[in-house]
Amino acid sequence: MITDYHVHLETGPYTIEWLEKYVEVAIQRGITDLGFSEHGYRFKQSKAILYNPWIAERQTEDINEYVNLILQAKEKGIDVKLGIELDFIPGKEKEIEDFLKPYPWDYVIGSVHWIDDWGFDLTEMREKWNQRSILKVYEEYFWRVERLLESMQFDILGHVDVIKVFGHRPSEEEQEQLLALYDRLVPLIQQSGITVEMSTAGLRKPVGELYPAPLLMERLTKAQVPMMINSDAHRPEHVGEDYDKGIDYLRSYGVNEVSIFEQRKRKMVPLG
Repeated sequence: MITDYHVHLETGPYTIEWLEKYVEVAIQRGITDLGFSEHGYRFKQSKAILYNPWIAERQTEDINEYVNLILQAKEKGIDVKLGIELDFIPGKEKEIEDFLKPYPWDYVIGSVHWIDDWGFDLTEMREKWNQRSILKVYEEYFWRVERLLESMQFDILGHVDVIKVFGHRPSEEEQEQLLALYDRLVPLIQQSGITVEMSTAGLRKPVGELYPAPLLMERLTKAQVPMMINSDAHRPEHVGEDYDKGIDYLRSYGVNEVSIFEQRKRKMVPLG
């Protein structure tokens, strides 16, 4: 089984024709389990979870149109899963629960993209990195990931070390502190039962590296944390991109099975 559950439709309309362009690429690249996971912040119904000036310009969609599109595709016999990628904001657990509850999700991806009102992975906010201690940013980011795990509201942890997206890393002198963050995080991941995605998206980003980084991957696999492979596609051509490298990476750490989901229930299946 080869998964791609982290797939966004947002660069086109919510139509079967646009969805099928993703499906065509998935078939060409050997993806056997395809799921769509639109960004939750795009939907007007998510305003109570996340809202700021950057979001306000983009919070234009109706979640019912998205959900109905995926359900329509299923009814037509197109083999896809209904998912969503939702930003975790500490203190918004009840709002997240209320937002998710009405819909028949196959899975929910939880991610951290925001430190307060700073979208740290956004090109237009990149200069703010120059005003901050990199180690402090990493600490603030992983603190939020820990709260995400405690909430038990998600099935998949999205791009666990996306904080490195622009190539900012703690200095050599701070490596001990970075590894301490990993060592505190991994047991919490293990206890939560969440699946961690191995994402090829980092190869398309300035960092030029898969998520998770090798030293974190080493700890995750040693702890036997369930994993899957995703692309974080934002266009059809991104689906399954760089999967030769991604699958080799998983296998190099002894990962021979991956998680799949249906109606938010996980099953482990052989990779490939």
